[in-house]
Amino acid sequence: MNEEQHINPDTAWNTTEEKRCTLVGMTCDVCLSAVKIAAGILGRSSAILADGIHSISDTVTDALVYAMVRLSGKGVDERYRYGRGKYETLAAFLISIILVVVAVGLMTEGVQDVMAAIKGEALERPHNIALIVGLIAVVVKEGLYHYTRLKGKKTSSKALAAYAWHHRADALSTAATLLGVAGAMFLGERWRVLDPIAAIAVSVLILVLSYRLGRPAVEELLEVSLPQDEQDKIADIITSTPGVKSFHNLRTRRNGNLRVVDIHIKVDGEMSVTSSHDITKNIERQLSEALGEIMTNIHVEPYRGHDHCEKIS
Repeated sequence: MNEEQHINPDTAWNTTEEKRCTLVGMTCDVCLSAVKIAAGILGRSSAILADGIHSISDTVTDALVYAMVRLSGKGVDERYRYGRGKYETLAAFLISIILVVVAVGLMTEGVQDVMAAIKGEALERPHNIALIVGLIAVVVKEGLYHYTRLKGKKTSSKALAAYAWHHRADALSTAATLLGVAGAMFLGERWRVLDPIAAIAVSVLILVLSYRLGRPAVEELLEVSLPQDEQDKIADIITSTPGVKSFHNLRTRRNGNLRVVDIHIKVDGEMSVTSSHDITKNIERQLSEALGEIMTNIHVEPYRGHDHCEKIS
């Protein structure tokens, strides 16, 4: 029996753009945090002040993503034979947890403010600087969302994809805060309750986003198989490869940007080692062309007439 393990030569993670993207986000978040906190204090806006304090958590997230990207970019070595791709998956999962914590905090504060308004407590009218800084923050964070999302698609980075949604969530949170600020400034005291109501709505949205980000990360960490259509594509490629009589024991999973495929194939028992090696290389090439970055572990066995291909279901 012959066992071949192939790693696509193009699977080394190119993290230069990911690092640059994360550093841009970190710089912007530090500046926004300082500006919003100052505007909240000078502009007498508790909403903008709270939003600035919330932005501090973004810098922690930025540092987390940056550290994970650096670790995942080291690739394969003697200790990490499958690479460090799951560092990015772990980062995506941790970001989803941070989003849950932020959402729960926003919801709790929103409910408390609504209850206070119902009891007749009045909120202080904010100054113009609070509204101006809030608008700038929304524009900057929305711009960071689009910038990071495009970089995430280009590099196939789960961490950057999650990071992009974190920017979007922060932009939505600030936008909701602005509704309350604008209401307090232009609609009168009785409309200042719009601020906590909007915060509650946004917190629900952030919870949904955190679920959408966290579920795929958890599935990958638990090594859930690739989607059925991808497994079917793998089976079709293997069975259509010249020299393959049948296959069995197909196992698949993701590891960061990589799709990992383990498979046992059966070939003519009289075939030379060189010929069977060429077959495995052909399969690896086709899988790479069809699925992108892959790591394959192909075990070769002699074919017997009664052997059949396993069913993928």
